[in-house]
Amino acid sequence: MTEGDAAVGAVKETTVFLSHFRDLPDYRQKGKVAYPLEEVLLLMLAAALAGAETVADIARLGRARLSFLQRFRRFKNGTPSHDQLGIILAKLDPIAFQRCFVAWTAALTKTSAEVIAVDGKTVRRSYQKKGAEEPIHVVSAFAARQRMVLGQVKVGDKSNEIVAIPALLELLAIEGAVVTIDAIGCQREIAQQIIDKKADYILALKGNQGTLRDDVELFAREQKAVAFKNASVSQDTTVDGDHGRIETRTVTVFHDIAWLQDNHQWPGLKSVVMVESEREAGAKVETETRFYITSLTLIANALGPMIPVIGWSKTASTGCST
Repeated sequence: MTEGDAAVGAVKETTVFLSHFRDLPDYRQKGKVAYPLEEVLLLMLAAALAGAETVADIARLGRARLSFLQRFRRFKNGTPSHDQLGIILAKLDPIAFQRCFVAWTAALTKTSAEVIAVDGKTVRRSYQKKGAEEPIHVVSAFAARQRMVLGQVKVGDKSNEIVAIPALLELLAIEGAVVTIDAIGCQREIAQQIIDKKADYILALKGNQGTLRDDVELFAREQKAVAFKNASVSQDTTVDGDHGRIETRTVTVFHDIAWLQDNHQWPGLKSVVMVESEREAGAKVETETRFYITSLTLIANALGPMIPVIGWSKTASTGCST
């Protein structure tokens, strides 16, 4: 590809990006607009790709890379300052912006995201010492294969993730994908929503909510004690080494769980997964066991890679409301 071809391609991609935001309302007075909204959006995209994390970062990049930005739009008045940019962004409708953003990412990926990891995080640098504002929590949907955030919903605190997850899923085109969610998202309504949108789920279980996790763990422990001779299972073991650590991960999928479904009636439930991890670092050995429920019927070597590798804790995670 020549340099000219690359430039033409970049202009085309810019046009596609902005086309998805053409219906985004601009509530500023038309006669007083110094910085057209499409120029602000283009600046935000360029800054995000360059690793900008704050409004100040975006403003600095605009000043430093103005000539680059003018390859795509006029930027007659340059780029907005930190304060001006903050005012412009404050006037945007966040819900409308989110719809436009999700539409663009869906078009960009062109195909099913395959595995979409939904997770809640506290935004870095969003909290300060006591007396300052509370930290910002967001629930994000991340396309694992494309390594792209598909959408985000801001929540008041971590406990509100259970409300934000359905709202985020409603925005996304997830048909044909596999949605993975940590324990807070293990709710019947969320499982049903995923099934209704013609997708599949892998939901983590946690031990402090209801009896589903307890039933799953008891069954798995009993079957493991007799080498799974009374259960229909598939297994897969992987070994990874990095920075002097060795992690062995064994995924066991229980395929015949009609008894569990009879007792708990979970939407679309087809299999139960046990993930046993052992991590060696010198003389230190840590072990952890996690459990999941899923609407998939895949065997372990196909299902295992879809389950996110999460951080280690002193106690095993797992649990889910029933």
